[in-house]
Amino acid sequence: MRNVNTNIPSPATSGGGLGRGRLRGRVRLAVLLALFITVPLAYAQPAKWPDRPVRVIVPLAPGGGTDIVARLFAARLTAQFGQQFIVDNRSGAGGTIGAEIAARANPDGYTLVTVPASYAANAALYKLPYDPIKGIAPIGMITTGPLILTVHPSVQSASLKEFIALARAKPGTLNFGSSGSGTFSHLAGELFRQLSKTELVHVPYKSAGPALTDLLGGQIQIFFGSGPSTATHIRAGRLRGLAVTTAQRSPAMPDLPAIGEVLSGYAADFWFGMWAPAGTPAEIISRVNQAVVTILKRPDVLERLRTDGYDPVGSTPQEFARIIARDIATWSKVVKAGNIKAD
Repeated sequence: MRNVNTNIPSPATSGGGLGRGRLRGRVRLAVLLALFITVPLAYAQPAKWPDRPVRVIVPLAPGGGTDIVARLFAARLTAQFGQQFIVDNRSGAGGTIGAEIAARANPDGYTLVTVPASYAANAALYKLPYDPIKGIAPIGMITTGPLILTVHPSVQSASLKEFIALARAKPGTLNFGSSGSGTFSHLAGELFRQLSKTELVHVPYKSAGPALTDLLGGQIQIFFGSGPSTATHIRAGRLRGLAVTTAQRSPAMPDLPAIGEVLSGYAADFWFGMWAPAGTPAEIISRVNQAVVTILKRPDVLERLRTDGYDPVGSTPQEFARIIARDIATWSKVVKAGNIKAD
């Protein structure tokens, strides 16, 4: 039988109170370490998400393109996750109010936001109360699509090259309308003006509708409009489409050249994307991203998007983050060069 040394001093007896103090200190340390380990894991592994409704903020008014896309996907996310994804319109200040609400929300996965490409432009136009890059957790770009450089039939140019030549030959005589100072249609036109070295006169409207009405009536000659608003008039011959603003030709309008084919460096992609507050668990971001990609493969969704002139994307969060940063840099240069102020 082995002899066991029973003379080893125990923490309770060795050093008296000092030994007991050390023991208690070690216990406290162990508890703190356990908390530091388990609390992040609780956030990093939200296995039960979502177990209640998810709010999808739209920072613009109901009925617009952003609202339509958000509701299209919210309905299908509801079906996929078994919890309601509820669209919450919070418009104002060009979309910055709703974006701020989303950026300041609790990063628990129960607040998402759908934004258009003007989100990046706003960073160049406003002093934002949130960081448009570091203050968000990108989920992904949903779709992209062009604006169409559209002219009234009285404009004597059948191609983009002819139009640029005409504008250079008659500086200050051609008016281009927009849906308001600082809006995406304005910035797309301003980027065109700067790169083409033409003197187009900007005429801001309160929305795209009145601008399109005046374009049809010949009061203005140029408008950078969305596919849904201009395509019907182009097909009917009431307007002439010259080019699209995307970096490449749009599959929805393959006959129209991209402006970048003539003006090197021109690209104004009108996209829609989704993000969450910074700090939202990566697993939730990944699950929503995968759900969006899956939804984009559905024939009914593809048909709806392409009918409205949008091309499906379904990017990764990292790709979307790079696009946001790129567009903020682009529009910051355009705004500074054109001394543009938002309405």
